[in-house]
Amino acid sequence: MKRLIDELLTAWQHRRQRKPLVVRGARQVGKTYSVSAFGRQHFAQLLHVDFELDRGIHRIFAGDLQARRLALDLEAYTQIPVVPGRTLLFLDEIQACPQALMALRVLHEQMPALHVIAAGSLLEFALEDSSFPVGRAEFEWLYPLCFEEFLWATGNAALARRLPCVGKIPDLSTALHEKLLTALRYYFMVGGMPEAVQQYAAGATLEDVGRVHRSLIHGYAQDFAKYGGRLDRECIEQVFQQIPGQVGRQIKYTALYPEKRIETIKRALHVLERTLVVHRVRATRAQGLPLGADVAAKSFKAVFLDIALMQVMCGISAREVLAAGDLLAVYRGALAEQFVGQELLARGGSEDNQLYYWARQQRNSDAEVDYLWRRGAALVPIEVKSGTSGRLKSMALFLAEHPQCRTGVVLSSALAEQPRRAALQFLPLYAKFA
Repeated sequence: MKRLIDELLTAWQHRRQRKPLVVRGARQVGKTYSVSAFGRQHFAQLLHVDFELDRGIHRIFAGDLQARRLALDLEAYTQIPVVPGRTLLFLDEIQACPQALMALRVLHEQMPALHVIAAGSLLEFALEDSSFPVGRAEFEWLYPLCFEEFLWATGNAALARRLPCVGKIPDLSTALHEKLLTALRYYFMVGGMPEAVQQYAAGATLEDVGRVHRSLIHGYAQDFAKYGGRLDRECIEQVFQQIPGQVGRQIKYTALYPEKRIETIKRALHVLERTLVVHRVRATRAQGLPLGADVAAKSFKAVFLDIALMQVMCGISAREVLAAGDLLAVYRGALAEQFVGQELLARGGSEDNQLYYWARQQRNSDAEVDYLWRRGAALVPIEVKSGTSGRLKSMALFLAEHPQCRTGVVLSSALAEQPRRAALQFLPLYAKFA
């Protein structure tokens, strides 16, 4: 599958001041596939170490961490040459071997010409450990396939080339717009988990794809046993089940599990964030940049890992999505808001791989703008709406209080709409953040 990360990996490969790269992402989003395909295509040798499947290789990292010894031992163990500039060393499921994480610093300092990539399903827990070599590695994130990647995977590359960008007036015919909306409707149902997309692209029915979704959900729930000692497992299972239904709403801890203490629920939610199954959307006043400097700690929303998994867990049938006249009307608009959150994350988030929304922090005020997007030095407010510009009171209030923001973007199912205010730009929901 062609992925957006492919270009980032190529840029990393040719960068002079390159460090070992750590690819972060939830389970089953395609980390192993993308890195392995990149290694086979761009290097003479790919040395793929899987620390979960091959426990014997842990012993290589148990002794003194010297780059030359590590390279010689890995070469002897795998029978694959380790040649700087020609070999990609891929340390997969690296969280299973803490010494290998520490070795990233040694490899960077003593063998800087060797290309090293690390990845892992529960890597976020290991990255919290103080032993991680801070400043000796760089990071990229991989998420489920975004809509453009979905089009590539399903044989619609020509259609993908016509996707408009946020900030530009779309040059599309009504016929092409309807075709993109139809493809988007199927993306809502199939989602971006690689296994589901692969089966759908190969001709599987939506029922078959649904079985993949349920299997993935079960797999995530089974993973809770791997870090259950960190918190109340029953609580994390409940929070995991409840979050998809809370997308688009400000999160109240008591709504996630009324019978548990708030501190216990907070810890459960934190762990789900660490596994990248849940992404927090932080409220900010957006008085300046960076956005993270002005957040309200107690006000936040959430985006789930994948739109199709969310749909299954909320009990939304494929029939509902197919029958809906407007995708923004499905499940009180939450599916559309989930979609936009996923699209933002796939392109780097609102800012620095984080998501933000605007909430007016004044008493008796419930004004909110769904997302904020930092585009260079500019800040773009994003609303996901099916209504007309006359109903966008929160957007109007935001623009009035933030005169430095020249344009607000409204995403809807329409191809284009003549705005009543010059400061508003109406774009189709599928417009990409690029």
